[in-house]
Amino acid sequence: MTYEKFGGPDVLKLRDVPEPHIGPDSVVIKVEAAALNPVDYKIREGHVRRVIDTVLPAVPGWDVAGVVVKPGLDTPEFEVGDEILAYARKDVVSSGTLAEFASVPVRTAAKKPAGLSFEHAAALPLAGLTALQTVRRAGVSRGARVLIHGAAGGVGSFATQLALLEGAATVVGTASEHNHDYLRALGAVPVRYGEHLVDQARTVMPDGFDVILDFAGGSSLETVPELLRAGGMVASVADRRARDEFGGQYVWVRPDPTQLAELAGLAASGTLRVEIAGVYRLEDAAAAYRELEGGHVRGKLIVRP
Repeated sequence: MTYEKFGGPDVLKLRDVPEPHIGPDSVVIKVEAAALNPVDYKIREGHVRRVIDTVLPAVPGWDVAGVVVKPGLDTPEFEVGDEILAYARKDVVSSGTLAEFASVPVRTAAKKPAGLSFEHAAALPLAGLTALQTVRRAGVSRGARVLIHGAAGGVGSFATQLALLEGAATVVGTASEHNHDYLRALGAVPVRYGEHLVDQARTVMPDGFDVILDFAGGSSLETVPELLRAGGMVASVADRRARDEFGGQYVWVRPDPTQLAELAGLAASGTLRVEIAGVYRLEDAAAAYRELEGGHVRGKLIVRP
């Protein structure tokens, strides 16, 4: 699936392209499943050009799971037949994962546990790593009281679970009311978005929160002065004010094979819940992006060649 110009889902076209280039520290895989992320369409629309270059025509996608069919010159980590998952982000956007075959830098990949499906493996990398790195950079630890904005989203639902696994005493998650039962099932206390957010959160945690994690953006950080305890930490993946105004963390996820293997192990054991919202064929990827861009998807959308 490719696009030759920036724009909406209509610019996506299915076409034949040459076999992916394999570098000395990369492997070529047969793609079994790829996952969609909001950053994919932001890149496709041209909004991320100041952060990362796009070489057109481009194949979208960074999340992938598949089988190694060709190792590079110096890739002792993997051999033909290995099942892997990867946050296959490269230095430029060009040859992505929405394809029958993809090249994957070994620095972005980990072996897939046998008990984890390709679909669930593909759903993990970007969202799971973003959640894990944010939780750890914010210093969530045993006994912490944590507020998570966007807790029912793709990243937020992982962060909710990971914060509890790190030992958080209480996780309060903001979400639309139709997602409240879902958050309760993950172990969080749900509260609604809106003008009464501070009152709701204070009802649960009168003394405020040790950590606030923002995966929603918008006005989420406006309540930090009222809800963050003295000496607390705020981290955001969507708003640089977390760092620039509140002295916290602004997180842009990095590939990390060790952390990816950790997440895969948690998912394979059933400790980490991975929500799949739907599975599309490669030729229907534009429709999958339209669903994602509608803004009401809970869980990950998967594309299979």
